Amino acid sequence: MHGEASDGEGGGDTEVMQQETVPVPVPSEETKQPKECFLIQPKERKENTTKTRKRRKKKITDVLAKSEPKPGLPEDLQKLMKDYYSSRRSVIELEELNLPDSCFLKANDLTHSLSSYLKEICPKWVKLRKNHSEKKSVLMLIVCSSAIRALELIRSMTAFRGDSKVIKLFAKHIKVQEQMKLLEKRVVHLGVGTPGRIKELVKQGGFNLNPLKFLVFDWNWRDQKLRRMMDIPEIRKEVFELLEMGVLSLCKSESLKLGLF
Repeated sequence: MHGEASDGEGGGDTEVMQQETVPVPVPSEETKQPKECFLIQPKERKENTTKTRKRRKKKITDVLAKSEPKPGLPEDLQKLMKDYYSSRRSVIELEELNLPDSCFLKANDLTHSLSSYLKEICPKWVKLRKNHSEKKSVLMLIVCSSAIRALELIRSMTAFRGDSKVIKLFAKHIKVQEQMKLLEKRVVHLGVGTPGRIKELVKQGGFNLNPLKFLVFDWNWRDQKLRRMMDIPEIRKEVFELLEMGVLSLCKSESLKLGLF
């Protein structure tokens, strides 16, 4: 009797277990479905982020590389100055930064070489340089973004400069003290360099801006990253600091002319 009862109970257990195990595949199938949905979502997100990144890169190249090159104009410099000083100056102070049109030379229309542009803006250069006798100064200053670019500009102005004395005013491989000695030692007519080093020479009293007649910015040239000199924040900052070290007042007194090459 006990054996039969145990057999009966055992049989009952088997039947219950079979009944319980039947619906097991059903929830496993149900759980698979949301898992599949969940796997699709991150893929979609990844695709979206990839597309967004690609769009951003394309936008930068569109602005710099595919845009039509436009020559720099005096109003471009004026606008950059206002943008730079807008958060630092009052409305009245901003108005004082405005330069009269008369202080600007004809801008390069992108058809000139450096020599042909300089000949156009300064046709009486030979006479001017003969009359220049002040040391620690130059008659014409060309400001660019780097030492390498300065060397390129010096090479490309051979037809204009003739036997004029030229000085390199950049930091690469040349100490400030060496440049100060050169400026003190002899009369120099042309200076080509970067705003940071020119600013430092003025600050240390080794370079006098008062005899300066022409200040030319290498405005339109682009580097390997397709940036113009005023697109580089550090260069832009140094240019404006240099302008404040006497250049603006010289422009307003009309003893100094600005050119955008």
